[in-house]
Amino acid sequence: MADQALVFAVRRRDPELVGPAAPTPRETKRLSDIDNQNVLRIYVSLAFFYRGREDAVAPADPAGVVRRALGEALVHYYPLAGRLREVEGRKLVVDCTGEGVLFVEAEADVRLAELQAAGLRPPIPCMDQLLLEVEGSSGTLGTPLMLIQVTRLLCGGFVLALRHSHAMCDAIGIAQFINAVAELARGLPAPTVAPAWSRELLEVPRAPASSFPRSESAAAAQAPQPVDADMVVRSFTFGPSEVAAIKKRLPPLLRDTATTFEALAAFLWRARTAALEFPPDDDAPAPLAILANFRAAAELGLPSGYYGNAAVPTLALADAAALRRGSLEDAVALVRHAKVVVTADYVRSRVEELALGGRPPLNKYLLSDLRRAGFHRVDFGWGKPVFGGPVYHVFGISFFIAFTDQNGEDAVVVPVALPRQAMERFAVEMESLFVSKL
Repeated sequence: MADQALVFAVRRRDPELVGPAAPTPRETKRLSDIDNQNVLRIYVSLAFFYRGREDAVAPADPAGVVRRALGEALVHYYPLAGRLREVEGRKLVVDCTGEGVLFVEAEADVRLAELQAAGLRPPIPCMDQLLLEVEGSSGTLGTPLMLIQVTRLLCGGFVLALRHSHAMCDAIGIAQFINAVAELARGLPAPTVAPAWSRELLEVPRAPASSFPRSESAAAAQAPQPVDADMVVRSFTFGPSEVAAIKKRLPPLLRDTATTFEALAAFLWRARTAALEFPPDDDAPAPLAILANFRAAAELGLPSGYYGNAAVPTLALADAAALRRGSLEDAVALVRHAKVVVTADYVRSRVEELALGGRPPLNKYLLSDLRRAGFHRVDFGWGKPVFGGPVYHVFGISFFIAFTDQNGEDAVVVPVALPRQAMERFAVEMESLFVSKL
């Protein structure tokens, strides 16, 4: 478990605005109907932890390198230097004013090894020190769309933490931007992926009449939720041996064909449902929502480099009792079916639904696979991060975060939030898995 008692001093310079390093268009751009969801009018925090650069005689200042590259990247991604406002029907638009994003330079009396010992897994301790809360910067409208803090460490390493508007970018979108900054920091003349706006492709111009069934939404909305303020967040690491142990519980044919996501999602879904001890009513729903990225749907025409929100939830439906009685094989089949339904028509129906006012909030367990976003590969010239990804967690949502374990093997970190007693039951199931792999 992370040591929450780690204390260290941080010296910060005053926040500054970093704008595009060259003139950019002054225009107003509409966000898509997916961007416009109320649930996305939030800020998301990420952090990247780096070791010192040992091969340099006089190591470059990471804050200066990032500040310069940030200004250059904003020339290409100039809407991120603007400000959001609302037009008719609370529709979000971004005024491309070039005002810039907030940037904070800092130094901390702590070493990377100490931060690692405290726990570089969500929820990462001491993030209030590594990502300053700038007064008046957290509103949706009229405020900077991004805050970046670069903190130098005593060992020569550094932490880059950022907070960004989810309405402007999803995980893949913000990873694309941060990788552009990293490429420019390493001296590339331009980002290797050219950004594309194209939000009009996911906007409904008139009131539609979708024929896609909404019964799944209604069923999921009735799912019971635990009432317990004593929440606990823990992150669990699944390396190759843990994933293999899960797949051993499947029939041989499915064991060979099930993806890591399918097997792990089904396993977590069943374990979490059991840990929450839903009422023994066969009709009590325990839906699993999977946030499905649809950039690859050719019929939608999203260009390479699209950095807006391009994911919709798809539901795997089961009641709690059947999920507990059933096998892992059954759960994998439900996860597979949920993935298959995400066609271009499905996405269009979800966009239409949002344009008509959106679906009600769903009480469900939501899984989002962030492994392909590339957070774990962001290199500003100091190599890959020791950890790169989300720093916080909330009940009902788990991320799959790419990670390299202590053996140098690719692993998946999954943060889970549960009421304390439920977490104790969930942890027992995880421990049984880790024992079974031996």
